[in-house]
Amino acid sequence: MTKSPLLSLPGAVPAEGPDEGVAAHYGDLFREQRALADGTGFVDLSHRGVVTVTGEDRLSWLHLLLTQHVEQLPPHQATEALILSAHGHVEHALYLVDDGTTTWMHVEPGTQGALTAYLESMKFFYRVEVEDATERYAVVHLPAGSITAVGDLTVRETPYGRDVFVPRERLAAFARPSPATTLPRNGSAAFLFEAGPAIGVLAYEALRIEAHRPRLGLETDHRTIPHEVGWLDTAVHLSKGCYRGQETVARVHNLGRPPRRLVFLHLDGSEVRLPGHGAPVRVAEDGADGRPVGFVTSSARHWELGPIALALVKRNTPENATLLAQDTAAAQETVVAP
Repeated sequence: MTKSPLLSLPGAVPAEGPDEGVAAHYGDLFREQRALADGTGFVDLSHRGVVTVTGEDRLSWLHLLLTQHVEQLPPHQATEALILSAHGHVEHALYLVDDGTTTWMHVEPGTQGALTAYLESMKFFYRVEVEDATERYAVVHLPAGSITAVGDLTVRETPYGRDVFVPRERLAAFARPSPATTLPRNGSAAFLFEAGPAIGVLAYEALRIEAHRPRLGLETDHRTIPHEVGWLDTAVHLSKGCYRGQETVARVHNLGRPPRRLVFLHLDGSEVRLPGHGAPVRVAEDGADGRPVGFVTSSARHWELGPIALALVKRNTPENATLLAQDTAAAQETVVAP
């Protein structure tokens, strides 16, 4: 695990768990959330893995492996995709873009090795080259309003900004930006960003949860299928076949019966502690001794909404039921309809 040079910024508090290696916050969590929501600052995501694919067959080859339609993906059009097991369970979530010669993707921290090994095993006779580029490139999140478009390579669009690739040796420049700093991307292209506050990954996560966006390893486990967490809308192309796990995707979509569903929780703000990942979720009327109907996947303190969470619950959990997340009362909003 490589520590970000931005951990040397004043007030930086290291993140733990899956986000280890970058800053959780820089001393004022709610101020950082407000800044990000208002379109200022930047988030260090340099702990995420970066994988590239080159070669003239790259898009047609990836098209056979991914849940997304990428065979004719236009240059600089960001998209997301999944790699599934033979039974349709989610193994990898990829955020990718093609620049005309190379397909760039970023993935969850620590998963790039397994992804690269899988892609290497599927090359066969295709004219492609796969590289784990994590040591050379990093990911930074920039609010949309803070970017002047000068050829930046955007890899993920979110309701609150977009992720871009940065040469890793240039990452430290974010610690000392001038009012308008030009950072070269690969020797020919560059992007220009305006100076803004450093924002920790906890603020980024709070806005992700607010936006109901799933994250591999948090909203997913070894049994997760795309339908359960809302990826059917963003990462799966239902009109294409020819990828591993496609039969499960088609069958469950046509029958309309995923076994679990993602919900958004408004947690009781009187509780001091947030329920952590994996905390059991029960129907409130059954009490703390009731049988769990699911588990908390992510939780955060939001600057406007208060304590919030995402949870994965059984499909037949009533949509109007008040839930208990661990011991905390929670009103639910439907993310994936039952």
